[in-house]
Amino acid sequence: MPKQKFAEAENRLFHRMFICMKCGSKLRTDLSKVKTGKSKCRNCKSKQLRAIHKEHKV
Repeated sequence: MPKQKFAEAENRLFHRMFICMKCGSKLRTDLSKVKTGKSKCRNCKSKQLRAIHKEHKV
């Protein structure tokens, strides 16, 4: 039986969340800033960010 998904929880966990490709830390920013390279990681100052995956790969 699948778990029930709440829209509020999905927005909090996945909306505008990105992961640093080097250190793996999470940050919340706009997609337009990520595409233009204006946002960077707080820890390692890298500009290589990816969107967070909504489902785990098995």
